[in-house]
Amino acid sequence: MPELTLRSRLDTKSFLDCRIVYTQRKTLQLEVLPDMSVRMIAPLGTKTEVCSRMLLKRMDWVRAQMRYFSQFHPLTKPREYVSGETHLFLGRRQRLKVISGPTKDVKATRQHLTVCAGRTTSARLVEATLWQWYREQAADLFQERLLGCMVKLNIPKAEGPKELIIRCYRSRWGSMSPTGVLGLNLDLIRAPIECIDYVIIHELCHLRFPHHGPRFWDLLERVMPDWRKRKSKLERLTA
Repeated sequence: MPELTLRSRLDTKSFLDCRIVYTQRKTLQLEVLPDMSVRMIAPLGTKTEVCSRMLLKRMDWVRAQMRYFSQFHPLTKPREYVSGETHLFLGRRQRLKVISGPTKDVKATRQHLTVCAGRTTSARLVEATLWQWYREQAADLFQERLLGCMVKLNIPKAEGPKELIIRCYRSRWGSMSPTGVLGLNLDLIRAPIECIDYVIIHELCHLRFPHHGPRFWDLLERVMPDWRKRKSKLERLTA
């Protein structure tokens, strides 16, 4: 079934467009993304009228989310991967230093990320080299933080995620599949440890409650009482 767009009145002066995406799922899910676009994920075969009613019912929530994300705009300009611009690593803003040399390498200090993409300063190759390094750092760090977060939730290793995968998600920080596969956004390597732990704890809570019902939020609140602060910091830092 193709995607479609629902248009609804946002206020007395403007409208919003909600993109409907049909997937193999059982319930409707409404999302407001950081760029303030609105998306609804719907089960295959869902009637347009059902989606429209859902959107109207949640309109106050949509407005609140859009006001929340508006404080982060304008968003960070696209990176050019040239010396002098700043890039994040574990929550620290570090100055990029592009050099050329015989081998590809990235070195991190408290103030700089020095990137050598070989005997070139091509922005495309500098970007690829930096993000490959990010991925290598994430592979080790995310696994380490996962084990620590499992201890906080008293989850034995045998009952933890079956697999950890690192992906470039467009609109989410993490996911937990029904089969117990934990997905984490590679972009989290740019965030502070406390924010990485928040995302991991959130997804681990889904092992016990695969929904966002009251019991899920009660568990998250009990294990990480300051999760809202961490979530807000994550969204502000990487906007």
